[in-house]
Amino acid sequence: MVNIESFRSYCLSKPGTSEGLPFGDTTLVFKVMGKMFSLCSVDNFDFINLKCDPERALELRDQYPAICPGYHMNKKHWNSVYIDGSLSDTLIYELVDHSYDLVAASLTKQLKQELAELKG
Repeated sequence: MVNIESFRSYCLSKPGTSEGLPFGDTTLVFKVMGKMFSLCSVDNFDFINLKCDPERALELRDQYPAICPGYHMNKKHWNSVYIDGSLSDTLIYELVDHSYDLVAASLTKQLKQELAELKG
């Protein structure tokens, strides 16, 4: 099952990703080229907030009880993905990829170019 160490390693393996604690000592935030794509609690790793295409977000919420509107986030664009054992690690990491890709696609032309250079 995904834990905070494996989740953190996965996020940091993505090009252009940085981590920080901009909302206090307990909320770990991952950004691609300075734009947030994921956040979670370092004290109680029970859910991850991930950006999601609005239509897909609704489909996922209907299909999986462990996926809910984003806690303390824009409910249209963010999901809270609960780490309760009901979701496969593959699905969780695919949702991380989706969030990263959505945010990367919304970057400015210059940042997209810088990210492309990082990817090689």
